[in-house]
Amino acid sequence: MNEEEVSPPSTEEVFLREHGPAVSVPLDSETGRALAAAGILRSATPDPVRAGHWLLRAGSSVGAVRIAGGAVLRITPKTSVSRLFFLLGFSLDPARAWRDSREGTIDTGGYDDIVPALAHAVERQIDAALRQGVLQGYRTVEESALFVRGRIREADQVRRHFGRTPPVEITFDAYTADTAENRILRAAVERLLRLPGVAAPVRRRLAHQRVRLADVLPLVRGHALPRWQPSRLNSRYQPALRLAEAVLRGTSPEHRPAGVAPLAIDGFLLDMNKLFEDFVTVGLREALREHGLTARLQDPHHLDTAGRVGMRPDLVVRSGDGRAPVAVVDAKYKVEKADGLLNADLYQALAYATVLGLDEAHLVYAAGRQPVRVHEVHGAGIRLFQHSLDLSRPPEGLLSVLEGIARQLAGAPRNP
Repeated sequence: MNEEEVSPPSTEEVFLREHGPAVSVPLDSETGRALAAAGILRSATPDPVRAGHWLLRAGSSVGAVRIAGGAVLRITPKTSVSRLFFLLGFSLDPARAWRDSREGTIDTGGYDDIVPALAHAVERQIDAALRQGVLQGYRTVEESALFVRGRIREADQVRRHFGRTPPVEITFDAYTADTAENRILRAAVERLLRLPGVAAPVRRRLAHQRVRLADVLPLVRGHALPRWQPSRLNSRYQPALRLAEAVLRGTSPEHRPAGVAPLAIDGFLLDMNKLFEDFVTVGLREALREHGLTARLQDPHHLDTAGRVGMRPDLVVRSGDGRAPVAVVDAKYKVEKADGLLNADLYQALAYATVLGLDEAHLVYAAGRQPVRVHEVHGAGIRLFQHSLDLSRPPEGLLSVLEGIARQLAGAPRNP
């Protein structure tokens, strides 16, 4: 066994650390291959030293999942759980988090593990949402009935019953608790009740919330999450809905994008790459509004004139009318190297600036040796900025850094 390999204390619980050393775990070949294909780990390979074992190395996904045989795989983040949930809360609801940048924008109940903290947070949000009663609304219903209610669906009536009545194919608007909002909340509760590591008191409260939502139909497995629109009527639901959707996207294989490898896992995983990118871009977008600028996330462009090579900068800052590019930003969940250089990132930033006709481009890293580094591109007149956003800083400090970067972006030289 090499010095990077560490045996877990138990075959029932496997502990990995985000981007940490490999752990040798007893796994059958089928489960090992499924883990390798699922993309939730940095690597999963057969252990060359120990037969029947696989070397598992975590990447940027953190959380806990239950894999084949009942074993629980826990991946702890490098960032504290309270700070991680601040980033998540800000990304989901920046307006609220910007007003209250103190620790605890999402109440994690003092838990220092992701899954228990998540379950506590969601249950508290749902409890607050339902405090004034279960929200009801109108939903279009299509069904066969023995009497006419609403409108007859004439085409379905002829096709299915050849003009005979009853039954009658009808459609009507029902005032019901079975709305998209309540379906999402119920689905999140049921998913959390199945997660490993949820504390008993939280599990009991989640079961109580499920009873309150008993009149709501469960989501159909394999279907996309129902859509809801923010409104004055569902304003008290919105914090819970945003967090519930994050739960469902991080736990349910049936709600993940097509192409993800089928693996029988039950758990919750957060992609720190995506979380950092969302925090940086959403934070800069909000801060830039104070300067009269707009921002587009994942703005599509092409590197070549033929339009064959696509590129999507994380954030393109534009003038107030949204027409002229002002600056470009890419977020990198990386730590700056000892020499301060990440050449591939600099080449990418240079390509963005060149295509957009800008004199500078900006990279934001999760940590670095200096707050800002500047590189002047030889013969191009383009400057590349590398910013450091240390996630160990308190929330106020993180937002202050983003505001400083936004001021710099607003003052960037404009092409005539």
